[in-house]
Amino acid sequence: MKTGSPTTTIDAADLPLDTEKRRSDAELPSTSEPPDGGLDAWLTILGASLVVFSTFGTVNGYGAFSDYYNTVYLTKYSATLISMIGAIQIFILYTFGSLSGALFDSFGPRYMIPASGIVTSFAFFMLSLTKPQHIYQQYLAHALFSLGATFGFFPAVAVGAHWFKRHLAFALGFPLGAASLGGIIFPIMLNRLFPRVGFGWAVRAMAFIVLGCYAIATVTIKTRRPPKPLPKLTQLLAFRAFRDPTYAFICLGGFFSVFSTFNPFFYVGLYGAAANGGVRNGLTPYYLPIACATAIVGRIAPGLVADRLGRFNVISCSTMLASIIILALWYTSTTEPNLIAFSAVYGFASGPFFSLFNPCIIQISPISEVGARIGMAFMFMAGAALAGTPIGGVFLHPRSVENFKHLILFSVGALSFLLRA
Repeated sequence: MKTGSPTTTIDAADLPLDTEKRRSDAELPSTSEPPDGGLDAWLTILGASLVVFSTFGTVNGYGAFSDYYNTVYLTKYSATLISMIGAIQIFILYTFGSLSGALFDSFGPRYMIPASGIVTSFAFFMLSLTKPQHIYQQYLAHALFSLGATFGFFPAVAVGAHWFKRHLAFALGFPLGAASLGGIIFPIMLNRLFPRVGFGWAVRAMAFIVLGCYAIATVTIKTRRPPKPLPKLTQLLAFRAFRDPTYAFICLGGFFSVFSTFNPFFYVGLYGAAANGGVRNGLTPYYLPIACATAIVGRIAPGLVADRLGRFNVISCSTMLASIIILALWYTSTTEPNLIAFSAVYGFASGPFFSLFNPCIIQISPISEVGARIGMAFMFMAGAALAGTPIGGVFLHPRSVENFKHLILFSVGALSFLLRA
């Protein structure tokens, strides 16, 4: 018997074998390799896909809001001011990414996912109550949506690293593909509902869809790592990650890509109308859904190739292809068949950037900092998200095919900087 202390100390050697085994089993999920599969892993990917569908899928579908605002709801304001709504959405989503990622690394998705769902659906209900020609109301509602979305989107993306390693790029292709699916469903739904039930009920329909998706995600998303204390502020934002040259250069490349890669998604519908004498008819409202449809394949399929040939190799080649397509197809197209072809091919070529950017960061990051590093990278790109599409809108005064060509050349130039980085 040991004496000299009022507190009895029990050494690990004194523990019964079954107690020691239970303690080891409890620690196993946080220390073992990701299983790269299994029911819980794929249910987590399902839940993550629903969250990304409800958050970034809405961002991808902002072109439908932009077209309606430009032509019906906010006709007193310029295209630049209206495009700023979508740009601020992305800016807020990216800016708070570092905080969201660090909170995920500490607390996991258990409370972050439902809280995000409540805020995002509430924001849509508030947007449905906004009035036409009161642009500040749309700004506030879209900004609130993005603030809530950032605390769901980044945990949904980062949690995949807890379950997958060798097949991570392929697995994360599904959530990022869901973002493109949102870019298909939401624009088509809104274009159909706006003239039938009005702006308010069309947006409320989106709110109910988002609420339902989050309800399922709250149940299915699980983590394999236990909670840990929140780090100090100096560690919270993961600035030290920029000491790694590979991480710094991929963030720089992502900055220039985000600066221009959203321009076709935001403006291809308006370009189609300008090329058609200012009239939106035929398949013009469906250019954005077509691009998002092919982007689903472009975000999932390259993951299979990237896990074999290298994620950095595939993201570089696909971005070069996207810039070539903008110059070769969008710049030279004015007829509907050509613009349909451009939308389809560009959607596919731009997809790998969105699906492989996070796996590239995860590949060079310790698993305990995955959320913080992903969030910091998106925070770094926030300025490009805020500036890119509004600068593109500056070229469109007036909205003529010739001015759109200036926007197209601007997009190609910004993408070329990614290849250099």
